[in-house]
Amino acid sequence: MEDRQGALRLGRASFAPRQLLVMAIVNRTPDSFYLPAVTWDEAAALDRVHEVVAEGADIIDVGGVPAGPGAEVDPAEEIRRTAGFIAAIRAAYPDVVISVDTWRHEVAREACAAGANLINDSWGGWDRQLGEVAAASGAGLVCAHAGGQAPRTRPFRVSYPDVMADVLDRTLTLAARAVQDGVDPSRIVIDAAHDFGKNTWHSLEVTRRLPEMVATGWPVLVSVSNKDFVGETLDLPVTERLAGTLATTSVCAWLGARIFRAHDVTQTRQALDMVSAIRGDMPPARAIRGLA
Repeated sequence: MEDRQGALRLGRASFAPRQLLVMAIVNRTPDSFYLPAVTWDEAAALDRVHEVVAEGADIIDVGGVPAGPGAEVDPAEEIRRTAGFIAAIRAAYPDVVISVDTWRHEVAREACAAGANLINDSWGGWDRQLGEVAAASGAGLVCAHAGGQAPRTRPFRVSYPDVMADVLDRTLTLAARAVQDGVDPSRIVIDAAHDFGKNTWHSLEVTRRLPEMVATGWPVLVSVSNKDFVGETLDLPVTERLAGTLATTSVCAWLGARIFRAHDVTQTRQALDMVSAIRGDMPPARAIRGLA
């Protein structure tokens, strides 16, 4: 399975196949589902960027529109929320990988011009031109499974004969399309997109069947931080889902995922480093017990 994994290249960075990456979430929205408006103010958002970089984030993911239903945000407003902020991050951190969380090619184009290295499309290629933008700018592209749902809609009585088969069909089709559009294959990532077009049973199933995605050879991203399937599984509100999130993160890391989109960077970094040490990919930071 791992023989098919290659280096992931984003911006100036090249990440080895077994290197586990934290993608820190910085939402430029007043109505995010988790801790709404905490990074709505640009100064607060930039402070958050400084914080997550110090905590060990490898990628900064900037979004200007909440995933769920709510007030309309047109492309111009989404650009206003994200592009200038991405430019500020790039000025402060010339080498950090910056991702823009958008499904719109107009937004992606402006974000990449401002310094974004990765287009994180959670809505499954809804905008056909995203691959062209990624290719033209040299950016990476996340190819996600949203079950064919329109952006900012919630699943309703959704069903699949085989959810992982659908995930593989859609994400691999999007990855192949991205290559045809000219996106560098070493910059393409696939994502099952937990909760997007899925109920809790589906999200749990794609988690335990993650090796099927890893076996394709494409780097796998997981975005499970504080999500509804964690809350429903444990019957907990959004502010009490950290333990469930870290458990899911650790399972996904063990099963071969490589990028982990997270709100809680310090805890996620520690969980991933523990998995890496157990796998034998990195040494303990300090090991003296029984040695002296």
